[in-house]
Amino acid sequence: MSDRLLRRKLTLRAHGQQVVFVKKPQERLEHVLMKAFLWALYLPRYPALSVEVKIGDRYKPDVVQLDERGQPLFWGEAGKVGVDKIEALTKRYRNTHFAMGKWATRLDPYAEIVEAAVSDRQRTAPFDLLQFPADSAERFITDNGEVTLTHDNVEWIQIGSFQI
Repeated sequence: MSDRLLRRKLTLRAHGQQVVFVKKPQERLEHVLMKAFLWALYLPRYPALSVEVKIGDRYKPDVVQLDERGQPLFWGEAGKVGVDKIEALTKRYRNTHFAMGKWATRLDPYAEIVEAAVSDRQRTAPFDLLQFPADSAERFITDNGEVTLTHDNVEWIQIGSFQI
């Protein structure tokens, strides 16, 4: 693992933007990397993405872009997300594009949970599940901090008939 990944702060770039990702003492490096990967993957579609910003909701997104009224257009979650949270968010934010990243694990069980949570809801935006490979940091972050990951590099399930 590179020295860059052992630091508490990672300065990463994608699509002409730069963000400093801070690893909290109790936080796993994989969680920080998943936030960075969600940010980089969705930045072309949502160019005003922010990381770790409170939005006035009970829940705090890992990655978010708000519309002009302060409502989330995009909401990214990295790692553990409970069923209650998924149900509450998809009910409250029916027009929000959600993406949930998982580290080196099967997506099928999570797809079943999300499908059950959204099955009786009229939604206008997709819910994406992404699995980041265990070697993602070495493969998709260059020595100068550029994130090169694309949707083609990950296992990806989109729930809903929407395409990004």
